[in-house]
Amino acid sequence: MRGTRLLGALLLAGTVLVAPAIPAGAEPNALRVCTPGDYPPYSVAAGGYRGVDIDLARGFADVLRRPVEFVPVTWATLKTDFAEQHCDIAVGGISDSPARRAFADFSITYGTDGKTPITRRGNDTDFSTIEQINRPEVRVIANRGGTNEEFARKNFPDAQLTLWPENLTIFDEVEQGRADVFVTDGVEGRYRVRRHPGLQVLHPDKPFDSFGKVLLIRKDDPVLSTALNAWLATQLATGGVDRLFDQWIGPNPTVPAG
Repeated sequence: MRGTRLLGALLLAGTVLVAPAIPAGAEPNALRVCTPGDYPPYSVAAGGYRGVDIDLARGFADVLRRPVEFVPVTWATLKTDFAEQHCDIAVGGISDSPARRAFADFSITYGTDGKTPITRRGNDTDFSTIEQINRPEVRVIANRGGTNEEFARKNFPDAQLTLWPENLTIFDEVEQGRADVFVTDGVEGRYRVRRHPGLQVLHPDKPFDSFGKVLLIRKDDPVLSTALNAWLATQLATGGVDRLFDQWIGPNPTVPAG
């Protein structure tokens, strides 16, 4: 309730949240939402933007009575893209990390996740621990530029590491036997195996680590930060965030795997 009252007060007071700079060709007063768009169930760009974070961003823009403009960025260049693309917020399954706090402010945590292995069916006893994966004969794959690459470099120095340029086709490499294991967020793994029946996600309920999921906010904008956090707090309190995840990875998902 506190989040609802706070957000309502901001709007009733006539607060207008406008980016300090509007890029050429951008829609005036649009909420610029930057996202890699390759990390379901958080954000998918193919076929039009959709996902848990996308729905949260749309809902936030609706409450602000501002149009939303999704801006493509990459994980590898997120730091520079965030400033150069004049992002108001960034979404897409972003993990809390000290490196990201250097160039953006963070929303409140709206979810918790952790790294867990994805491998072909039948390999669950071969790659279920860090020690089993960190062997010279094991072919590890990771998408370039994000926390998956950081985790792989830190924990699998003895394995054969391949860096993949994007996150959309990386699961094909594991399913087709060109890589042995991919360690990624458990939430993503649970969704992806719906589309890749030859793969399995190992112990997603007991991941290797744990971290919060956040939305990035442009630096030094307390009004925007307060409004976004109030919106997220309301969605958490009313079960809105849980309902969005259930659509993608719940016991009876309504979003088709694809």
